[in-house]
Amino acid sequence: MMAQPLSRRRLLHLMAATAIPGAATAQGFAGLGTTAEGFAIPERGRDLVFPEDHGPHWAYRIEWWYLTSVLSGEDGQDYGIQWTLFRSGLAPEQGAGWSAPQLWMGHAGLTTATRHFSAERLARGGIGQAGVQAMPFDAWIDDWRMQGAAPPGADEFDALRINARGRDFGYALDYRAEGPLVLHGDRGYSVKSPAGQASFYYSQPFYRVTGTLDLPEGPMPVTGHGWLDREWSSQPLAEDQAGWDWVSLIFQGGARMMGFQLRGAEVFTSGTWITPDGQATPLPHNALRFTALERVQVAGRQVPVRWRIEGPAHGPMPALNIQTRPLNPQSWMDTSVPYWEGPLQFSGSHEGRGYLEMTGY
Repeated sequence: MMAQPLSRRRLLHLMAATAIPGAATAQGFAGLGTTAEGFAIPERGRDLVFPEDHGPHWAYRIEWWYLTSVLSGEDGQDYGIQWTLFRSGLAPEQGAGWSAPQLWMGHAGLTTATRHFSAERLARGGIGQAGVQAMPFDAWIDDWRMQGAAPPGADEFDALRINARGRDFGYALDYRAEGPLVLHGDRGYSVKSPAGQASFYYSQPFYRVTGTLDLPEGPMPVTGHGWLDREWSSQPLAEDQAGWDWVSLIFQGGARMMGFQLRGAEVFTSGTWITPDGQATPLPHNALRFTALERVQVAGRQVPVRWRIEGPAHGPMPALNIQTRPLNPQSWMDTSVPYWEGPLQFSGSHEGRGYLEMTGY
């Protein structure tokens, strides 16, 4: 009997079936990979290898290619965009055709000061509808694409072109890296809980961005900065962890910082301080402190949209005491696994722009 295409409802059912009941709702998309039986577990000491690690890792249950950008329009207004492709495995193999055990989910977002747009695509792997290849780099789901545009001999992530389109928005943007890839944690081995759950995690945080947003009122040329995250694992969160609060920060002067807290019986924090030339310093557990300053009603729930982030001086990182404010407090991704995602500005001991993601609210 010929296999039939998966409906959106059936694909969502399969993706939910890969998670512990309730975990996807509580933890966000990390809940899609909570059960690790039969899948590889990240081990400390494995060296990341490029360009191979830009591509998929079939032995692991979940991974994502996640790009955010803080942008300025020719109209003088601030904007933000997100492009993410998630892979969730039903079995630790690539497979082929309709029997391929890979499920794909794409999210696209565009934020203005007054509106937030989001869109989602769902696909089954093995039939060409969605996928990723490392070299030449290409990631796609339907007609959304993140494609390498680097010259020969350069890293595949040195230049990218991306596009996506939803019902009321779209974008087509070019990315040029002005710094190196950055490995988080212990050479890319990023611990996520006191019990030791971990992922492999690296970023390209130095993109210069140009391109055009498609808004309901017409096209808007933009420029700005982009940040690409790559992460894969099979057990990214502990069972008691309800979700996370994550920031990528671009400081005036060129430094960067990634930081997150995972909310559980014990709050677990981690991060990376990145100098303007790309030298990375891991920030150990408890080096950062996140304090919610304001909660607002978003999609029927109370969500903290302003934060204080503090940390003592650590290596090249100066003492930090900043307050964030969102471009749009209602930056809710109304997707199958909903979460808050949007651009921010920060001030205090330092000033700059960045992105905030919050799951599990």
